[in-house]
Amino acid sequence: MVVSADEYHRRTAITRLSVSADDESLLRETVSAWQRGCQIAVDKAWQQCRSKSDIQSLAYDTIRENTSLASQHAILACHQAAGNIKSCLARKQDGKKASKPTYTSPTVAYDSRTMTLFPDREQVSLTTHGDHARVQADLVLPDDADGYQYQYFNSDQWEPTESTLHYRDGHWYLHLGFRKPKTTEPTTENGTVLGVDLGVNEIAVTSTARFFSADRLNHTRREFERVRGDLQDYGTRNAHRTLEAVSGREDEHVKHVLHSVANGIVAEALRYNCDGIIFEELDDIRNRLPDAAWHSEWAFNRLYEYVTYKADASGLFVATTAPQHTSNRCAECGFVSDVNRPTRDTFECSRCGNRNHADYNAAKNIANAYLRREQQSSRGRGVSQYALKSGVVMPDRGYLPYSDAPVAEPTDKPKPVQANS
Repeated sequence: MVVSADEYHRRTAITRLSVSADDESLLRETVSAWQRGCQIAVDKAWQQCRSKSDIQSLAYDTIRENTSLASQHAILACHQAAGNIKSCLARKQDGKKASKPTYTSPTVAYDSRTMTLFPDREQVSLTTHGDHARVQADLVLPDDADGYQYQYFNSDQWEPTESTLHYRDGHWYLHLGFRKPKTTEPTTENGTVLGVDLGVNEIAVTSTARFFSADRLNHTRREFERVRGDLQDYGTRNAHRTLEAVSGREDEHVKHVLHSVANGIVAEALRYNCDGIIFEELDDIRNRLPDAAWHSEWAFNRLYEYVTYKADASGLFVATTAPQHTSNRCAECGFVSDVNRPTRDTFECSRCGNRNHADYNAAKNIANAYLRREQQSSRGRGVSQYALKSGVVMPDRGYLPYSDAPVAEPTDKPKPVQANS
């Protein structure tokens, strides 16, 4: 039976590789050949075609003649170009700028024909360029057997799929892709959702009062900005090439942080037996959060994407709700007023006196708004409550503490906590 791409759960396990000096040289040469191959494919296909098969027909022979890439990697380079061109066209359709892709990041794509994973030996075999032998490298996995990678290596359900080799900060990393077929989930009855607010000083805050701070990410981005400024002052060709490499490393760092936050959000939903995760709609989010220095609209969308596929693999749904009044509505009494937000991080209801972290208050409002919309839908998901740290809230019945929870106020007013991102 053929299973279509959207019928798979997909996850990524990142691990560092232990590579010998000779093998490192081969991998560097393979990266260079891969960059040339992708650029040839884009140069030939740009403004002409976008499908994998069309680009492969157009560029494959040229790639083989002008690079040392083997046959399968030449095909993968065409597929990489197709994906990048498709993304550019989507941005243009949204009225955004999108120039022809250039390939400077030290990465190479792999599939089942060019990579073999040996989970029992904790090794991987990678095809290199030309007629060179494969590189066999050890996977540098956590000493702790509970490291998240092992759940894929030691499972008969997850199979290796498309992966990407990266070089950054003096090390080789393999972003191993895994997949398993989706199964039909049972209909939810009286289910629970987790509200999530995306913020300025916090990347995300959940209705269970888990905070994912943006402090470390903001600090790292300021360091990258300082380095970029120094390189721009030089203005040389070498400085320009280094600048592109620095930008690539920054993007990889942001992706790594967002993966960590997404894992934490899904783990929080599972911890509180939730059936779904609710965000605000992301449309126009940069205008709503102009001071979110931790990244651009791209990062908000990427985090939502990561949470979606990680949640899907865990049997959770992800949905959005309209953002009206989630920031200035009191989650306890429902009073709406701009004066309820005396500072960016503080919420103080001018009617009932409820005082909370503003993003935590918003996370509860997001979940509540979604549930009220569900009540009015004839095709709802069967969810009826949202999770707090100490209990659940039903829009029409109020707060209900967990049976094993310590005594807590119905308003569930935790003190703001520092999150780990």
